[in-house]
Amino acid sequence: MTRIIKSPRGMQRWSLEPNRQIGFVCTMGALHEGHLSLIREARRQCKDVVVSILVNPLQFGPNEDYGAYPRTFEADYEACEQIGVDIIFAPEVSQIYPKDFQTRVIGSDLNRLYCGVTRPVFFNGVLTVVNILYNIVQPQKGFWGEKDFQQMHLVRQMAKDFFWPAEIIGMPIIREENGLAMSSRNNYLTNAQKEEAACLFRGILAAQEAFKTGERNSKALIEVAQKQITLEIDYLALVSAKTLMPIEGQVTEPTRLLLAAYIGQAPRVRLIDNGSLSA
Repeated sequence: MTRIIKSPRGMQRWSLEPNRQIGFVCTMGALHEGHLSLIREARRQCKDVVVSILVNPLQFGPNEDYGAYPRTFEADYEACEQIGVDIIFAPEVSQIYPKDFQTRVIGSDLNRLYCGVTRPVFFNGVLTVVNILYNIVQPQKGFWGEKDFQQMHLVRQMAKDFFWPAEIIGMPIIREENGLAMSSRNNYLTNAQKEEAACLFRGILAAQEAFKTGERNSKALIEVAQKQITLEIDYLALVSAKTLMPIEGQVTEPTRLLLAAYIGQAPRVRLIDNGSLSA
């Protein structure tokens, strides 16, 4: 039976018991198949599996959807129990950020590119809470979805910079039948909007096909993707898969097409996606 731990110190005591071999999945709840694929892989690789559920206020800007973000703990618990999760770590926000909380993680210039332009507080909030959670849970392996490719890259860099013992493992994007990348924010969309939003994946596929047939100019590849996207584009960038820096001119290294776009009005939903052009 899956156990719920709310106390950070209680979670840490459990984690530090002898012979733990922990696979960890950080979430904000509202679990979907993308999350569950990470949890299943953690279950496959590790003796002990911990899933955190915390809607982290530090990564939301003042006009974003912190209050409206879906909270579905009972369904999340059932899904975790079916997979065989050992511990759900579900602290209160006040336990992670008590009144005397003072220290935050401030990332590199990469924090301010792509998603960081529209959401300037987002990545510093993510890195701060992930650093806290990893110090509490003490995992040997952490599992991250490639849908949030920039986030995964930054977490992996933080693990390297701070000499974490945890291995950061990336897992493939899980998609709806129409190609839309699974996201908790898909809960905001109507069925018609989900069909419309599938144009993001069509843009990625078009760029991948152009690459496979010989196109190597970065601007041309971006334009091929852009022609397929009918939503309001936030950004569309072709970047180095290793550094996430923009690729200009000819593509001569492994690359990733990163994108974000808006759909709908009240709520206006921001969706992200990405794909490799050189696999």
